[in-house]
Amino acid sequence: MRPVFRPRLPEEPVSRLAIWSRWMAIFSIAVLLLALIIVRSGFLENLPSLVTLAAALGLALVAVVLAISAFVVIWNNGNRGLGLAVTALFIGLAMLAYPGYLTVLYFRLPAINDVTTDPMDPPRFDAVARLRPRDANSIAYPGIKMAELQRAAYPSVEPLMLSASPQEVYEVVLAIINKRKWRVVDARAPQGGRREGRIEAVARTLIMGFRDDVAIRIRPGNDEVRVDFRSASRYGLHDFGANASRIIRLAEDIDDAFDTDNPRRLLAAKPVKTGINLKGPQKK
Repeated sequence: MRPVFRPRLPEEPVSRLAIWSRWMAIFSIAVLLLALIIVRSGFLENLPSLVTLAAALGLALVAVVLAISAFVVIWNNGNRGLGLAVTALFIGLAMLAYPGYLTVLYFRLPAINDVTTDPMDPPRFDAVARLRPRDANSIAYPGIKMAELQRAAYPSVEPLMLSASPQEVYEVVLAIINKRKWRVVDARAPQGGRREGRIEAVARTLIMGFRDDVAIRIRPGNDEVRVDFRSASRYGLHDFGANASRIIRLAEDIDDAFDTDNPRRLLAAKPVKTGINLKGPQKK
């Protein structure tokens, strides 16, 4: 019996939309990495990094749209490329997830960019003021309206009262700040019961590494030491809750360090380099 040769049917072509969706997704990752490099290197101002970040998110959105379109074409025409479209959709949604979360916070939280535990007499930005670019937000506290919004949104942002010596509190605060790898730009220990202690530092946001400024004041009292905090964004009118969250976590860590039931209580506050590199005389 002679074998029967059957003609091989041509395979369906790969969907061009699927191919383009994957390339857009990959390109969006590259642009996002470029934005991270721009921010963390500090070579350029904040605006170029935001523009680059917006471009990356725009490409991710295009990748998602192309991937969904590819699904429709594959379903209707039987084209290949389902794996490419799935990959593009996953990458695009992953990149858009955090901005989507920030969008929710934007509408849920008030437009605050400067948070402090003492709105009537907030800790000052002296050394930090010389580090801020000209187009950054003002170092002046916005005033009572901001304080009212803060009180309603973040009632747990309060001064920290500690039963310890001012010098011990100062050393603990400085040790915790350095443990968090914030850049300390000014640190002045309290003297006796007269001069208050002050620390100014620059913190970085977790993902993009944007710089926020922090000021801490350690004020001696009769029986307790009062610690006041201030955290302010250099750019933007909305901090998405970052400054309040930073103050609350820092205050909790300091309070835990003085908890007598905590076995890790104040392991050590070793002398730390402040990294001060400012031009001009320091204010007294």
